[in-house]
Amino acid sequence: CLLPLLPAGFAAEPPKETAGLAEDAELVETRATVPKLKAPAAYEMKDNTVEIELSEYAGYAGLIAANNGLAPTEDSYFFKQYGFKVKFTLSEEDSWSDLNSGRLAASSTTADVLPLYGKQFRTVVPALISFSRGADGVVVRSSINTINDLVGKTLAASQFNEADFFIHYLVQEAGLEINLLEDFRSAAHPDKVNLIYCADAFGAGDLFLRDLKSGRKRLDGCVSWGPKTTEVVEQSGSKAKLLVTSKNILLIADVLLVNRPFAEKNPKIVSGLTDGLLYGNDRVRTDPKSCEAALCQAFKWDKARLANELANVHLANLPENLAFFAGTIDSAGSFGYIYESAAMAYGSKIIKDPCDAEAFLDLKPLKLIEKDGKFSRQKADIRPIRANADAPVENPLLARNIRFLFQPNSSKLDMEDKNNLKDLDVIAKMLQVSPGSKVLLRGHVDNSNVANLRKQGGEDMVRKMALKAIQLSKERAEEVKQVLSDVCKVNASRLDTIGCGWKEPVSQEMKLNRRVEVQWFTTE
Repeated sequence: CLLPLLPAGFAAEPPKETAGLAEDAELVETRATVPKLKAPAAYEMKDNTVEIELSEYAGYAGLIAANNGLAPTEDSYFFKQYGFKVKFTLSEEDSWSDLNSGRLAASSTTADVLPLYGKQFRTVVPALISFSRGADGVVVRSSINTINDLVGKTLAASQFNEADFFIHYLVQEAGLEINLLEDFRSAAHPDKVNLIYCADAFGAGDLFLRDLKSGRKRLDGCVSWGPKTTEVVEQSGSKAKLLVTSKNILLIADVLLVNRPFAEKNPKIVSGLTDGLLYGNDRVRTDPKSCEAALCQAFKWDKARLANELANVHLANLPENLAFFAGTIDSAGSFGYIYESAAMAYGSKIIKDPCDAEAFLDLKPLKLIEKDGKFSRQKADIRPIRANADAPVENPLLARNIRFLFQPNSSKLDMEDKNNLKDLDVIAKMLQVSPGSKVLLRGHVDNSNVANLRKQGGEDMVRKMALKAIQLSKERAEEVKQVLSDVCKVNASRLDTIGCGWKEPVSQEMKLNRRVEVQWFTTE
């Protein structure tokens, strides 16, 4: 799950010390285009062995368990069931160019990376491996409570990886925009969330921590992954906190990648890798003790760390795989949703010619396994992880104003309006990707008629109509809730409503005050 910035073999420019200070050596030039991968070529097996590169991440425990370790062996599920051996290599160097050019048979990445590399990435995705349950996170100054509070602020991050996608997604869901800074001399945009890039996610954490300790205010946060996120908070002297992680926002999904020319020539091996992955995931989920020794040896972790790392991932089973690719998975992001969200979040300037998400998929192995009935006892089961089930959630993670179109002088939602349908889907997806989360729908109307009311009937008339405005705004919020429940099949217990009348205007332009504010409360 730890994906460095550049693919292997790509000649990067040296780090750019943009502020002219050695202490800012983590900073690199912001890229306007995605790095080029090596030209595609077919992988050729040697010694009946498939070579796969992974990172040191517990999400890959199932693959390693199925192989009984990293080394190729006949004492593995892959050999016993399919007659080939697998050699795993753990590396934090990115393997995408080696995979593309045929030096590797398979690797992994998160689904959000695929639209970035698009048509140049000659790989297929036969399976979902796992979801991150907290590895990626946003650390901010202690005074910041929501994503919306980041407007005008600057965060350090690293480009084109799952952490970068995570912050882009959250900002997009808040209805805000990202502004990319070249260096600290660049002026932060007052109405956008500003990002400045480091060579890697750990460097982003180090840079923010150094700013906190020095008393500077150049940075307001960082986007990184564990254990760096925890380290920054613990060493900040209470100046920083973890705003949000991927623990209960299940968008960071690791998928298996196979060299496309090799996959097309060897469909049985792709089926074997997929089956072995599902077998290994099931083994780790149901009987972790049986593969504890092999996993500890492979990762060079002790038993305590292994247990802790496994708690931060969700190893996907067959029903979760099928639902993930079909777009019907509950309580997690689907392949298509993550893919499209990444394309939208990065925008056309970065992803100039996106290819269709379906172009990456080879789901025949999953369909064959489903037909075989081998994992028929399995059920999709992804639940919220609660640190303290009784602790109240005081602040929403983010809020977004949506201008729903209602029928004239009523609380009836216009279901012929395409924007209404699109915005309803936005709310439904918020809840879907985050198990345990809730949404508060805050209805608002405009106050354009208050002056006339005051002239006609004084303050008594204003107070009387204010109560009616609250009722109308409440009814409109309730209407949105009802449609979400009836049409979008959202559990009504996850939706709360309140009518705010005209007391919280956001603009001098009256039509912008006629809105439903969506507050998203996630579980941490």
